[in-house]
Amino acid sequence: MHPDAHLSELFSPASIAVVGASRSPIKLGHVLLSNLISGGYRGTIFPVNPAGGEILGLKAYPTAADLPRPPDLGIIVLPREQVLQAMRELADAHVDAVCVITAGFRETGRDGFEMEMEMAELARRRNITLLGPNTLGLINTGIDLNATIAQAMPAKGSISFFSQSGALCAAILDWADGESIGFSKFISLGNKAGVSEADVLEALGDDPDTKVIIGYLESVEDGRKFQSRARLVTEKKPVIMIKAGTTPAGARATSSHTGAMAGNVEAATAAFKQAGIIRVESLEELFDLARAFAAQPLPEGPNLTVVTNSGGPGILAADACEDAGLNLARPSLTTLEKLTEVLPPFASIYNPIDIIGDAKAERYRATLEAVAEDELTHAILVLLTPTASAEIVETAQAVIDVAKTCAKPIFASFMGDERIGPGRDMLLKAGIPCYGYPEPAVRAISAMLAHYRWKNRPYPVEVCFRRDKGRAERTIENALNIGLTELPFADAMDIAAAYELPVPETRLVRTSEQAVRAAKKMGYPVALKIESPHLSSRGEVDGVALDLHTPREVRDAWLAITARAQRKRPDIYIAGCLVQTMGPVNTREVVIRFTRDPQFGPLISFCMAGPSAEVLGDVSYRLAPLALHDVQDIVREIRSFPLLRGVRGGEPVNLTAIEDILLSMSQMADDFPEIREAELNPILVDAEGAFVTDNAHHRRSHLTFGHFSRSHIITGNGATPIRPAHHTPGGHKAWLDST
Repeated sequence: MHPDAHLSELFSPASIAVVGASRSPIKLGHVLLSNLISGGYRGTIFPVNPAGGEILGLKAYPTAADLPRPPDLGIIVLPREQVLQAMRELADAHVDAVCVITAGFRETGRDGFEMEMEMAELARRRNITLLGPNTLGLINTGIDLNATIAQAMPAKGSISFFSQSGALCAAILDWADGESIGFSKFISLGNKAGVSEADVLEALGDDPDTKVIIGYLESVEDGRKFQSRARLVTEKKPVIMIKAGTTPAGARATSSHTGAMAGNVEAATAAFKQAGIIRVESLEELFDLARAFAAQPLPEGPNLTVVTNSGGPGILAADACEDAGLNLARPSLTTLEKLTEVLPPFASIYNPIDIIGDAKAERYRATLEAVAEDELTHAILVLLTPTASAEIVETAQAVIDVAKTCAKPIFASFMGDERIGPGRDMLLKAGIPCYGYPEPAVRAISAMLAHYRWKNRPYPVEVCFRRDKGRAERTIENALNIGLTELPFADAMDIAAAYELPVPETRLVRTSEQAVRAAKKMGYPVALKIESPHLSSRGEVDGVALDLHTPREVRDAWLAITARAQRKRPDIYIAGCLVQTMGPVNTREVVIRFTRDPQFGPLISFCMAGPSAEVLGDVSYRLAPLALHDVQDIVREIRSFPLLRGVRGGEPVNLTAIEDILLSMSQMADDFPEIREAELNPILVDAEGAFVTDNAHHRRSHLTFGHFSRSHIITGNGATPIRPAHHTPGGHKAWLDST
């Protein structure tokens, strides 16, 4: 049986052995045992302590071998050096799951890492579900289980939380108690030697007591497993995550905290997006959204109606709606007639609906009842500022009453502090999210709309492009067999041709007459480029001639290029020249690349060539394999997309041609795990199609291969550019790792 099958024993054990239970109140073994008892856990508890006797009124056993029956869950609270022996004893006692509270493993260095790996191997071999080490423990309010070393036991609720940081769990438990937020499950993952975030996510997805899943992650153990399981879970319930370690400083802190790699933030963001996970930037936003999802139905459209007693907050809400992609739709004629009847003549009956600062509770009630029946309204936001006339408690009650008969989500923003406190508390207790400002309320509504659209999206269309995989395999295998760390240009082009990428026709020739014959067969105009395994850039020898239209121009270019190369670099071997067809003119330039993220696999990026990506960061990302909607989204997501669509009379480019190349690159990345990196830069695209060429000024267009990048030996140069004034030699490159 796989250890994952024992997750139920981990989360809902009928019996627990606390190995390291202590009589000393200052020791963690005492704290954990006390929490189990005071929390009201109704199962059987077995304290394990070498001295035996009695601890907190319970009979203690000297070792796990002395237990009267096998426990479902063993919790180890011992010094690091004693943990492995305790695990062996629990395994011999036929325990199903083990939670290791003890810290000091992989996060401390090599010795701790080796001990943790031995622990994980023992769990795998003995079919034990392992949580931790370096964990705070876990909570299941459904069975009154507080198996943690934290002091607080949260209220019951429908939110489940998991975190890689135990100390953060303790802080959140304390904070949630003050904010009256309840939980169903609360899990500290620790170092994830056994149970991972993907395992917990799957278990919570099937948990009937969990309505919303939230989590804090620093690293992901198996990105593809996590993404595939998350995609299934988000079909059923919302998953909201905060990903830490997104800066260099944060990544270093992650490594010292749990001994794990933080990974590429763009890869994590793409994984979350493609799996339907809602990613947030702060803990405050995490719980703002969790409260909203737990209490309100999903909006079925983007139209938000704002009801306010003050114009300023209404304007702030309108600005927030614009930024969040929501609409302030005009009320229907029927609703406008109702509003005219119940509001004073100087009120604004359009959206935002300003019912004026002297509005009392009944004016709010009448307005909300009219708006709730409007078919054009998908969600309602109630704003209140504590004016002298405001009836805060009565208005809160009016909102609650309307919400009871309204199938649409209702949110509130009671702005202020002491005066609005009682009304805010009433709303929160009734399950109506209440925020101090309009902006977080609007963000919550936008996130809920995004989840509604995710759940109701069309089924993804998977595309498998035609390619000659065997041809590409032979090319890579031959290069590895001779120890290359980078593919020569011809081999890189061969792989591109195997995947039917639209590359220029290219031939290597060794004499000027061969060049003339090749050019005639290809069709003029052509380009001529020096080819040498010893040149990292053809710019070193000015080794490119473009727009050659006649045999004479080809011969003259041959003599000029080879002579310059011999004069400037007499030490190099010249293999000949490449004859290539010229690319189209009057095109846009885009770049497609992928790099292999260690956690999530091949990360594909798309951008316009030039400073928009390099300086302004206008790049979009997705993880392979890509479905049809992925390539459509990745192209349209960049801020400079209007340039491709056509602006100010410009002709739109062939977007389908770009999408085809993206799908081919995705197929290549998925077919060959040994490909570490690949880049097509630039791709020339116009209304007719796309053409993969290279930036001749820089060595940028390349295919890169290998699990590791220990050496970079540059041997190949690339395809044909189209702008002589802006392009000098560049190249398709390919690195391989012979190990």
